[in-house]
Amino acid sequence: MIIFNTTKFNRDYFCLMGKILDRIQQIASNEGISIGAMERAIGASKGVLSRAINNGTDIQVKWLEAVVENYPTYSPQWLLTGVGDMIVSSVSKQNMLPVAIHTDKQNEGIPLIPISAMAGAFKGEQSILEYECERYVIPSFKGADFLIPVTGDSMIPTFHSGDIVACRKVDMSKLFFQWNKSYVLDTNQGPIIKRVKPGSDKEHVLIVSDNQDYYPFELEYNDIYNIALVVGLIRLE
Repeated sequence: MIIFNTTKFNRDYFCLMGKILDRIQQIASNEGISIGAMERAIGASKGVLSRAINNGTDIQVKWLEAVVENYPTYSPQWLLTGVGDMIVSSVSKQNMLPVAIHTDKQNEGIPLIPISAMAGAFKGEQSILEYECERYVIPSFKGADFLIPVTGDSMIPTFHSGDIVACRKVDMSKLFFQWNKSYVLDTNQGPIIKRVKPGSDKEHVLIVSDNQDYYPFELEYNDIYNIALVVGLIRLE
């Protein structure tokens, strides 16, 4: 679960990035290594971090993700916001809530897609993915293609109306389902967020809600236009 609070991050982007770079320096210092050594550790070219630190410029999101992945002892929440402890204990790590940060850069982060525009997101329409959507940097959701809001109560208690799910597109030409996983499906009945289980034959899948007040139903493969696997949850505070 992610606690999503955009008001915490409504500040100048470069001011925020400067503070993140300061905390990256703190990690390097705590590890007893140089920034150059950290660049090598995360697979970055020489100067990617040091130039940004020296010149007060920003770095690509992928390098923030690389720092989080290569230095798991350090809290991503602390790195991105300065909130909480720098070092993650084994207990707090289990309960740690990753962070979503709003970005105005069109080539960074994950787009938040309105339900009405979901079909365009599946097709990769630039007008949907780049120009009409807010974008959020969420290192824990590496590989997610887009975010969409949850509506209705059919997936309670897993997803509540107002939640946001992170989705990774599934290649329809190589389609296979991970049974009982949650998916976003673009169907002839419109977009739905459901669990998918085996159907009564090879032509159907069983669509299941977590809310037991909603009955399962079968859906033909031919009536499914696009699919995305749900890879994470953002819950509004």
